[in-house]
Parts: sequence; structure tokens; C-alpha cells
Amino acid sequence: MPAIAPTLTTDLRDRVSGAEWQTRLELAAAYRLVVHFGWDDLIFTHISAKVPGPEHHFLINPYGLLFSEITASNLVKIDLEANIVEPTPYFVNPAGFTIHSAIHAAREDAKCVMHLHTVAGVAVSCQEHGLLPIHEGVALDHDERPRLVADLGDKDVMLLRNHGTLTVGGSVPEAFLSMYFFERSCATQIAALAGGAQLHWPAERVQEVVKKQAGRGSEKIARLAWDPLVRMLDAKHPDYKN
Repeated sequence: MPAIAPTLTTDLRDRVSGAEWQTRLELAAAYRLVVHFGWDDLIFTHISAKVPGPEHHFLINPYGLLFSEITASNLVKIDLEANIVEPTPYFVNPAGFTIHSAIHAAREDAKCVMHLHTVAGVAVSCQEHGLLPIHEGVALDHDERPRLVADLGDKDVMLLRNHGTLTVGGSVPEAFLSMYFFERSCATQIAALAGGAQLHWPAERVQEVVKKQAGRGSEKIARLAWDPLVRMLDAKHPDYKN
């Protein structure tokens, strides 16, 4: 009986480091969780993650696949100019990596960058006042990159005017958890404004406490929330590991 040719998944897993495969698993899980929470936008928007190691290589979704089709093995490895550096039958949208490449290049701590186009996030980004402190708890040209980096500074959450939401994390779980709360805040604001009643503004001292709470959480807390989400994916959509 002839030998069975190895699958793309097995071949890739054998060719990459254990650290890269783990990053692939987490990033694929993040794409599936975006679908789970209803944040996806057909084949558009991206989540990128830095490949562990000295090379400036990154993983991003293949252009033309729905987020529900993303797996660990079909993520595409690229450099800062969106050039593909690992054999793959897929291709990427270079313009879609512009925002991500700017942040990855400027922030060594930005291991993962998420950018979404949700209805609530874009709606808030179109409002003059941006995100209101009422909830407790961009063009794609390369010349936009310096301004984007300057505006982000050392922050981990950014509202792109008339465009959507963006978060940065030291890991995929951290970036995802920040995006979860960011998106909930936007949805809460849209719902509150739609009610038509006068909004109640928390006292300034309360706002300051919330600002401190909104800073990047520890990896331990991010993992505490991430692990049960992964268990849910393992039970419902285990193919993300392929």
C-alpha cells in the first residue's frame, strides 16, 4: 500500500518551532472568537501576531477566507512589508497590513494587534466625542503610519476616527480581552445614546479609577478569561487547530 502524503497541517507543524505553532493556535482561536461574538466583517479586517524569534515575521489571515475558515496552518507568515516568507497556497491583502505593520514596527511590546469594523465601534468612531466615560468597568496609505504610531503612543486601545477599533497586547489573549471590553463599551454607548434620556456621567474621581482599571491587565488575568473561551472552541469548533 502506498504511503499517505503528509497533510499541510502536519507538514507545517513539523517545520515551525513549538513557539510559533502555539502562536498560530492562539491567533486562529482569536479569529474564531471574533466570529463567535459577531465582530467579523466578511473577509475584511485583520488580527496579526508576531512570530516568536529575532526575525520580524508576523502571522495574518489569508485574503479571501472568512474568519470561520481560519486555522493554525492556513495563517500566512509575512514580513513588515507584507511579503510572504513561508510557502503557502494563499495570499494576503498588503493594504490590510498597513495599520498592523506600523504598530508592530514601532512597538516591540505589540505582539498582537487587533483591528475590527463592528457597527458599534465604527458608530462611536464617527461621533465627535469618541468613547464616553459612561461604561464602568483610517486610510491605508503607508504615509499614514507615522501619524498612527504617534497617536497610539504607549496606549493599548485606539479608536480610529470613522473607521473602527484597535487594540494592542503583549499576547493574543491580552489583545483579545482588551478588544472585548472595548467593544462592549462602544455597544453600551450606542445603546445609551439611542435611549434618548440624559446620560449620567460618573464623578471625575470614579473616571480616574476606571482609567487605571482599563490599563493593560496582567497575562495571568488575560489567560484566566482566555482559557475557558478556548475550551468552548475545542468543544464546538476544534478544526481551528488544523
